[in-house]
Amino acid sequence: MPWKEQTTMSQRKAFIEQAIQPDRNMSQLCREFGISRKTGYKWLRRYMQSGEDGLVDLSRRPKHSPSRTPKEVEQSVLKMRAQHPAWGGRKLRARLKQLGYANVPSPSTITAILHRHNGISEKETLQRQRIQRFEKARPNEMWQMDFKAPFDVGGIACTPLTILDDHSRYLICLQVCTNQLRETVQRHLTDVFRQYGLPETILTDNGTPWGPSNSKPYYTRLMVWLLRLGIRVIRSRPYHPQTLGKDERLHRSLNDEVLAFQTFSSFQECQTQFDRWQQIYNTQRPHEALDLKPPITRFQISQRTFPEKLPPIEYPPNFEVRKVYQGGRISFRDRIYPIGKAFVQLPIGLVPSREQENDMDVYFCKQVIKTITLK
Repeated sequence: MPWKEQTTMSQRKAFIEQAIQPDRNMSQLCREFGISRKTGYKWLRRYMQSGEDGLVDLSRRPKHSPSRTPKEVEQSVLKMRAQHPAWGGRKLRARLKQLGYANVPSPSTITAILHRHNGISEKETLQRQRIQRFEKARPNEMWQMDFKAPFDVGGIACTPLTILDDHSRYLICLQVCTNQLRETVQRHLTDVFRQYGLPETILTDNGTPWGPSNSKPYYTRLMVWLLRLGIRVIRSRPYHPQTLGKDERLHRSLNDEVLAFQTFSSFQECQTQFDRWQQIYNTQRPHEALDLKPPITRFQISQRTFPEKLPPIEYPPNFEVRKVYQGGRISFRDRIYPIGKAFVQLPIGLVPSREQENDMDVYFCKQVIKTITLK
């Protein structure tokens, strides 16, 4: 039976004071205190052995826990977490198994180990939410390209250029940049294309140097260059950054796993750390969207090689071809139509639209860049 509603220790002391009196009836005393005879004798025995210290509740924790994770396994978990402070239980377990560790505990047990050693903050727990994912069916079907938000390097703003393969999440480019100019992006893209080949499509947002942040069709010289390489260019809807969700998630991982723990005094130092993390990200880091396998297990180099010389622009025989003159316009059937200044001195092709009668689809290379109405 439980003790009555008073201070537990004071009740136990009062009980003991009377229990040690000569000729005190134990059964009657226990009834007065509302406890069983078994409980009364227990506290009397503890008092006789340890004095008042014996009246303190003992820990219910077992002396031996056969199912508890061995210390050496806990140390392996904590060591791996120290190397990758932003990785959670699933990633840590997958990486430990990759390295051949035996008796690797479950993700929930690893999470419990981290909690036990104050290795997970409340903020981190709240941030870990399941999201709905979609992906392209094969490598190089689409790359996502964007600039990460700037951060300071030796007093100068750094805006890294990132390119991610949509299917495999392979990090194709993580390049330190001091600007977002076309020349800078084109130079880095050339290096990437020479190493990895050409994708079918590149997805970007609407910022520099891809185009202005509005809903009007707009093509830049960089996009024209990509189209000439046979790469389809698509842009996310204005003010919808979730379209580039995989690249945005990459930026968050870069923040959590690199930038949150160190600052850089030079761009060379920053690029060295980026190169190191890129290698870890692609070949070691378990990715939750890939069944906890690293991206390299799903990526392969494109079979479309980079041409050092741009191929000629050709159109099918049924296309009507016009050259874009100064100002970005063409003359077609006695009328002037704006096309875009990025296409000046380049040929475009026109063909009747399948969607609407009296409309003409305007092609540059293999991509429709706009539709014009003849009436």
